[in-house]
Amino acid sequence: MRYPPVPRFRTVVVAAMSAGVVAALVQCSPARPEPPRPEAGTVAPSSSVVAPPSPSPSSSPSPSPSSSPSPPAPPPPGPPQDPPAATVHPVSAAELGPSWRPDCPVPPRQLRRVSLNHIDFQGRPQRGDLVVHQELVPEVIEIFEELHRMRYPIAKMRTLDHYPDASDELSMEDNNTSAFNCRRIPGSGSWSFHAYGRAIDINPVLNPFIDGSGTVEPRNGARFVDRRRVDPGTLHDGGSAVLAFTDRGWRWGGHWRSPLDYQHFERG
Repeated sequence: MRYPPVPRFRTVVVAAMSAGVVAALVQCSPARPEPPRPEAGTVAPSSSVVAPPSPSPSSSPSPSPSSSPSPPAPPPPGPPQDPPAATVHPVSAAELGPSWRPDCPVPPRQLRRVSLNHIDFQGRPQRGDLVVHQELVPEVIEIFEELHRMRYPIAKMRTLDHYPDASDELSMEDNNTSAFNCRRIPGSGSWSFHAYGRAIDINPVLNPFIDGSGTVEPRNGARFVDRRRVDPGTLHDGGSAVLAFTDRGWRWGGHWRSPLDYQHFERG
């Protein structure tokens, strides 16, 4: 059989009653407790990782590399320094050793040891000594300063007391430039200018002595008898090194007829 339709107002009443029941249930349910608030001065617990404490203000921070001052730049190189000046010293008989003896024509008090600059055959600055007569000291210093400026090479410059018995032959074979040596002229009874401290021999191997018979001294200088050779350190007529002596009144043995003594300069 067909039931009669429900009146509309009954539907509204039922819906309203249902809503009221739900609201009452909500109000009667217990409230969800709130989490407790942290007290002052405490830190709330957290599930995240705790960061390490920051450094206290009292700890001094490590200096940053960029904050350190840069070292000062080195000063620019200065002009080349002049070589040390020549020095002059008196000499004693003991210092002259076998190069002097009591019968020599000059006493030690008239001689001076002069320390001079020169250039060697590798172009390096060197220092050497000559013993000369005291009257010639200023000229000798001027001459060797001029040779140094023109970079004329000198193998070595040692006094004769460095060689056994002040041997002139050993000194020449060593290509040693020297001055005073109390000796006589070979084959003669006359004193050499070297015995007065008034002669200088320069690079003897390169500038040998040749006597009238053709004997060459030193023996290891024989290949330099040919004066067409222009090896560094050789002396030639009109050359600047020869003129450094002759322009000041020194005589050169390369101008002699016989013997020829290319190494030898003397001043009367």
